[in-house]
Amino acid sequence: MTGMCMNDSGNNRKTEEAEILIIGAAIIDVLVRPAGEEVFRTGSFPAEEIRMSVGADALNEATVLARLGKKVKLVTVIGDDQAGRYLLEHLRQEGILLVDGCIRKGLVTGINVVLVSPDGKRSFLTNARGSLRKLVLQDIPLSFPDPVKIVCFASIFVFPQIGAEELRCIFAQAKRQNKIVCADMTKCKNKETLEDMAEAFSYIDYLFPNDEEAMLLTGKETAALAAEAILETGVGNVIVKCGREGCLVRNRKESYLVPAKEGVLCRDTTGAGDSFAAGFIYALSKGLSLRECAEYGNECGARAVAVTGATEWILRREDEITDCRR
Repeated sequence: MTGMCMNDSGNNRKTEEAEILIIGAAIIDVLVRPAGEEVFRTGSFPAEEIRMSVGADALNEATVLARLGKKVKLVTVIGDDQAGRYLLEHLRQEGILLVDGCIRKGLVTGINVVLVSPDGKRSFLTNARGSLRKLVLQDIPLSFPDPVKIVCFASIFVFPQIGAEELRCIFAQAKRQNKIVCADMTKCKNKETLEDMAEAFSYIDYLFPNDEEAMLLTGKETAALAAEAILETGVGNVIVKCGREGCLVRNRKESYLVPAKEGVLCRDTTGAGDSFAAGFIYALSKGLSLRECAEYGNECGARAVAVTGATEWILRREDEITDCRR
């Protein structure tokens, strides 16, 4: 039976404290670095690092934002199992709010094995029956408390049952309640077109595709042309993550490239885009300019790729938070 996050009467006080609402997946990552095909020839391979960490777009974003000092509410689904309890303990330690009803009995909490090559690129082993892609519209609250200022749907195209119409419903309701709407995306998986997504996109204030995702969705040959095409759907600001090049900012008034941080040694790109989005949203919540938000996102993304794991670059300590704030 689907867990219903909509009716959260037992957690209203905590829900109302959240300033940022993040919607999406929460799983566990088991990261192996470096991982090569040698293991299939030898039967054993001495990896430099094997690490278990929290993962998936929404939980990564929520974790970074919480460690930057923001009060965050997470809407997701996890299983009532050992892996799920691991995630619940992480949420408790980080102060991330999770509404009642998001824990599903009988559901296996998602665990990804992330194989990281020597140059930082990743390959994934995923559990098709796990919680990674199980979120449905009924799991998402469509009445956002007043203290929530920003609503972010962490990855369009991740969930098979949340398509263009469901996204339109979520985003339109958020805009009716005067929320800032942000969204990230992955590669379109079912031949979705920009035309399919246009109405849903028209409600988004800030969209964070990477260059490959943007070009695949639009059929354009460059990030700049893809950003221009996406902007025509009505998105307020298109922020295209371009890896080592930085990010491209495009809206109806201006278009410019914000260069990436120089001198970064890339160890693992896992969670880099999520850290970028979280950094951008953090800066946005602090009232920084659009360019400053993009610069801050670049800084967080650069710090993420320098270590193994999605959120290990930013650590909560007793009296301080290690982050990229100036």
